[in-house]
Amino acid sequence: MTSSLSAFSAATRAACLSDLADAAVDVLVIGGGITGAGVARDAAMRGYRTAVVERADFASGTSGRSSRLIHGGLRYLEHFAFRLVRESAYERRVLLRIAPHLVWPRSFLFPLFAGSRVPRWQLAAGMWVYDILASFRNVERHRWLSKRGLLRAEPRLRAEDLLGGARYFDAQCDDARLTLANIRDAHRHGALVANYAAVEGFDVAAGRVRAVHLMDRLSGRRLLVRANVVVNASGPWSDEVRQDGRVLLQYSRGAHVVVARARLGVTEAVTLLSPVDGRVMFVLPWGDLSYIGTTETELAALPDDVAATADDVIYLLRSANAVFPDARLHPDDVISTWAGVRPLVRPRGTVSVGAVSREHRIMETPGLISVLGGKLTTYRRMAAQVVDRVALTLHALDGRAIPPAAPTDREALPGGETADLELLEREVEREGLAPSPARRLVRRYGSEAAAVARLAVAEPRLAAPVAASGPTIKAELLHAVRREMAVTLTDLLVRRTHVFYETPGHGLGDAPAAAALVAGELGWDAERCRTEVDEYRAEVARAEAFREELP
Repeated sequence: MTSSLSAFSAATRAACLSDLADAAVDVLVIGGGITGAGVARDAAMRGYRTAVVERADFASGTSGRSSRLIHGGLRYLEHFAFRLVRESAYERRVLLRIAPHLVWPRSFLFPLFAGSRVPRWQLAAGMWVYDILASFRNVERHRWLSKRGLLRAEPRLRAEDLLGGARYFDAQCDDARLTLANIRDAHRHGALVANYAAVEGFDVAAGRVRAVHLMDRLSGRRLLVRANVVVNASGPWSDEVRQDGRVLLQYSRGAHVVVARARLGVTEAVTLLSPVDGRVMFVLPWGDLSYIGTTETELAALPDDVAATADDVIYLLRSANAVFPDARLHPDDVISTWAGVRPLVRPRGTVSVGAVSREHRIMETPGLISVLGGKLTTYRRMAAQVVDRVALTLHALDGRAIPPAAPTDREALPGGETADLELLEREVEREGLAPSPARRLVRRYGSEAAAVARLAVAEPRLAAPVAASGPTIKAELLHAVRREMAVTLTDLLVRRTHVFYETPGHGLGDAPAAAALVAGELGWDAERCRTEVDEYRAEVARAEAFREELP
């Protein structure tokens, strides 16, 4: 089985930063979220000398705190955003094909209750439009279900006032690892890549951005990176990075809570209309857990830290309890939370944050191209449009030929070289793992799962779980350090794996052992291990702060 596996470690990062200091690049991308990762991959595949830098870790912002959905955007039909839905449906098909281990089909039930703000005819019409905009090439076409059919599918749905509903199909994803896969593929095509590399300002000559002042946050080293074109793909920080005083973004916080799946009993994803305010929400299965989201809270300014509040948690639990009444979810049932900031393009006039378009905008000033807004599902299309602008700019700058479009829709992302996941599971089982852990590794690493399995089989202590009550094994931590540029404990436990989200207590008691396991790989002494654990403890404290706010 072919695999894209190669070294992508702290040493790789250091080498990339050294190369950045030595020679100019064609394209310097600021931002290691999904948009920046997509731009870097596209530009590198077109043959441009490309670099991408991120001031924290890849996907540490919005791109690792989403609803983990690759979807057409059923709710956007209410705002007549037909083009966005059509584009999203196409992109969903592409991602299911190029990253089948990270993006997978998911069936959704949409129950309707008496008194709902969406009448039956509107939902039925919306379902047909949804399928039509997908050119009837969705995973499957929608079906209308009676009350009895819905309760057969999800017996714990509220039967009172239930009128029936629909089953339709979208896709679920691992957002942080999808971002990482794009970053890694950009590097595989020649891009220079560095996390924890903060932009401190621009070097401007004759009114044009010529270079970027960069600081390596791990070593404190400062360097000047010369670039023909700089792409600002920093998401919520785009206004801040541009440094031109214009406020082009509007911010919205989206929060989620995680509970034991058994409390809700869901076998499929459920789309619901919150009885609190009528907005569209989801209850989504995630292994033995379920997560509930999302909120939509307008923010007057970009916060330094974003986390779910007590009000967010109560709102989400109340909404879920109204549809699953015997769950009786309480804040004590919450295993973990997360929240992200949506960077929305500020509209003209006064519009509620929920009605603000998820369309993106590309703007250009000499030497700097900024991409604003957008959504996870359409990141690849956004990236292609940005690199089209880059190509025109470089052609005007030095007359170079404009390359053809990059085959980002055809070339698999790392780990996605085959869609036959069952075949991969059998391969991992042959390495010596039981079927259940083999299946889980394949769903996370795809064609690279066998390499993780070999680590665990060669050294049995690495087959042990990182946290006693969680599925992640210790071999995954070493793999992340060697092959996924994890350089902090928080990288490992929050984004490369999901110990933070999937383990009661966030695995905090197991954090010192996790730090000790990778210390030799990363050159940490005892003091550095304690610092890493303290920083992870602070991350946990931010996520748990809502409990102090509860009445």
